[in-house]
Amino acid sequence: MTKPIDPFAAAPHLMKQWMGASLEIEKGLEKSLIELVKIRASILNGCANCINMHTADARSLGESEQRIYLLAAWHEAPVYTDRERAALAWTDALTTLSQGHTQKAAKEALEAHFTLEEQVNLTLMINIINGWNRIAVGFDLWYETPATQAA
Repeated sequence: MTKPIDPFAAAPHLMKQWMGASLEIEKGLEKSLIELVKIRASILNGCANCINMHTADARSLGESEQRIYLLAAWHEAPVYTDRERAALAWTDALTTLSQGHTQKAAKEALEAHFTLEEQVNLTLMINIINGWNRIAVGFDLWYETPATQAA
């Protein structure tokens, strides 16, 4: 097996811009919601690195173990608000787009619980985490962060 590529070393300018976009987009939504979305997309994409990182980040923000664990089956779990459920449905619809266009009902829920600006922010956040998942999985990355080391 070849040594994993460090994208930050291989393309520092682009990765710095990618990171900057990630951080800027996060400013438009509540931190707890962002982490739930990141974890859910990472579960769907099978990205162990991002699941590890964002579950630790969610815990550091005070998220409960129950709500973290139940993200794998959020449809059946009564522990999420209507706003969170709308965000998770939108995450599922966009993350699994190649499996068929199922975003109509998710879009209706999104419109009921998010402003137009928040809808764009959430959509960009979902795109960003899906991109991070593909970078991490594609390059076999594993990062320990202060939050994951503390956990």
